[in-house]
Amino acid sequence: MTFLLSILVIALMIGALVDLIRRDDSQVKFLPKIAWIIVVILLPLIGSILWFGLGREYGDTGIAIPRMRRAPRTAPAQTPPAPPRDTRTTEQQIADLDREIEEWRLREEVEKRKRDSSEQGDIEQDGERS
Repeated sequence: MTFLLSILVIALMIGALVDLIRRDDSQVKFLPKIAWIIVVILLPLIGSILWFGLGREYGDTGIAIPRMRRAPRTAPAQTPPAPPRDTRTTEQQIADLDREIEEWRLREEVEKRKRDSSEQGDIEQDGERS
């Protein structure tokens, strides 16, 4: 495994040196050409990566990277309609809740009176029977 890694590093270094030597001085960035050669020889892996990443001028178009085509867009899934939005102010909502509470209180009072009157009617009927 280390042998294979060593071969790859040497191949990368040779490729970087060949590319560096064949380049015109105007296409070399950040350091003079001789400094890049020394960096690539002394630090084969890091120097080669730095050369291809930073020191080399790629031109106006840059590196041609093949790109995958985008898939055609499909219509988005139908989302259910949003529930209607309450446009009342907080004060209006509180007033409505107060009215609702009062309505429930009155209903309970009516039910209580109905029960009381029916109980009273039962008591009177029992009194007449005795």
